[in-house]
This record gives sequence, structure tokens and C-alpha cells, in this order.
Amino acid sequence: MPNEDHQMSAQALAEAAAASMLSRDSATQALGIALDEVGPGHARMTMTVRADMLNGHQSCHGGFIFALADSAFAFACNSYNLNTVGAGCTIDYLAPGREGDVLVADAVEQALAGKSGVYDVRVSNQDGRAIALFRGKSIRVAGEVIQEQA
Repeated sequence: MPNEDHQMSAQALAEAAAASMLSRDSATQALGIALDEVGPGHARMTMTVRADMLNGHQSCHGGFIFALADSAFAFACNSYNLNTVGAGCTIDYLAPGREGDVLVADAVEQALAGKSGVYDVRVSNQDGRAIALFRGKSIRVAGEVIQEQA
């Protein structure tokens, strides 16, 4: 089936672009964020809340939750192998993350038109409790994610 082959190609491209991006993403690696799943317009990433990520209330600092959501957003919107960056975003914090929690950020493309996209990211804990909702707007820039080898 031609459509099935096209989907497989799109999936393979998303996986290759993600692997290339992750190999150069020191920030995501330093935070211990793992890429669990990627596909065209979608990415799922996880991060375990460490003691050094806690704020004065002994909950996960919002900046780390934001970084997790932002990374998932980045991998979702770059899944077509076209360099894409964030143009703006918002986040709503719904519940605290606690030390030892495994936070899951599930990014899903909501719209893609021309060079612009909109992506929603739901961050939840290991029990499925919603921790934050993030909405990112993307803009495609020049170039491709997978860099040509010289």
C-alpha cells in the first residue's frame, strides 16, 4: 500500500531527525530527559524529578517542568526534518511534581500551516495526574535537522 509506505518513511524520518537532534542537545541530556517516542508531529519524553530540581516548597521547580515540556515540543515540531524553533509558548501549572516522580511530557501537533505550527504538551506524573499544560507556537527556519556529512 503506497500510503502505508509513506507513513513508514515519515516515521523513519522522525526517528532519524530526533536521534540527530538528541545527539547535539546537551541541555536535554543534562536534565536526564529521555525520548520515549517520536513520530510525525508527536513526541513523548520523560524526566525523573531529582533532589536538585526541588524549589523552596520541596516541589519540582517550574523551570524544570517547563524545560521538559519545551523539549517535547521541540522534538515534535522538528519531526519532519525541517529546522523549526519556538515562536512563543505558555504554560499552566496544575499540580506539583515531587522528588522521585517520573514526569511524562506528551507533545501533539494541533495545527501546521505553511511555516507555522501549534503544539500542545500535557505533562503528567507516573500516576497520570496532570502536572502542567503547555502550548507552543513554532516557526520553520532555514535548513534541515539531519546535517549532511562532509
